[in-house]
Amino acid sequence: NQTSASEFVLLGLTSDPHLQSLLFFVFSVIYFITLFGNMVIMIVISTDPHLLSPMYFFLFHLALTDICYATTIVPYMLVNFLAKQKTIDFSACIIQMSLILLSAGSEIFMLSAMAYDRYVAICKPLHYQEVMNKLVCSQLVGGAWAMGFLHSIINTLPMLNVQFCKYTEIKHFSCELPPLLTAACGRTFLNKLVLLSSAVIFGSSSFLLTLISYIYIISTVLKIQSAKGRHKAFSTCSSHLIIVVLLYTTALFQYTKPISVSSFILDQLFSIQYSILTPMLNPIIYSLKNNDVKTAL
Repeated sequence: NQTSASEFVLLGLTSDPHLQSLLFFVFSVIYFITLFGNMVIMIVISTDPHLLSPMYFFLFHLALTDICYATTIVPYMLVNFLAKQKTIDFSACIIQMSLILLSAGSEIFMLSAMAYDRYVAICKPLHYQEVMNKLVCSQLVGGAWAMGFLHSIINTLPMLNVQFCKYTEIKHFSCELPPLLTAACGRTFLNKLVLLSSAVIFGSSSFLLTLISYIYIISTVLKIQSAKGRHKAFSTCSSHLIIVVLLYTTALFQYTKPISVSSFILDQLFSIQYSILTPMLNPIIYSLKNNDVKTAL
């Protein structure tokens, strides 16, 4: 039993064959919508000359992050719906885990960069072009990817020393870090401490950046005299705000909650929300609530 594991068993969402067939169809449709929607957003932004502002530059990279996030999880999930042996190699599992951490970390800081962009656009409109130049935008996007990479490395390296039993079941549909730590045989105190610390530090820092930006935005918008002006200012932020709420409320709870409140069904639902549904909803929300994108489409 103490022999080091070379592969894991992913229990997935259900063991019912009929439900698995239905879920295969449902998640195939979700994945198709995610890829199609985000790719359309990327193509439209890169080809339409009216969408050259920094906001759409960040939206392009958010769509790219969403494609990476969904592609890291959903294809292997779909294979497991049809496979009899729902196993995954140890190395493949660790790679999937590190890519999930990279995508999630990059996404939250990309949203912070987008919040800062909205802050400059609304609170300092006369200096917008000067402040949000190409170099600053590239640095913010590069910083978001760098923070995601750092978040991934910090949590992945300690996992290489964790001991797993020969037969290890992961009560999840992917090799996400919290269920992976729960399935370990050896001591995981250090890994849990690193996970909690990184989730709090990275999550709260990106959240605070977003929150501070919106405090300034709201205070500026409320000073606008006309109701039409206030509505126009808020409408440019509403899409971003919806996505921030969807992502942070579920992801932060999942990564910082104590083991005592862990629930198999709740964990699965939260993971589906922030890792599968949010990447699908992002392009839909931005398309429906942004007149420039609708016109370009």
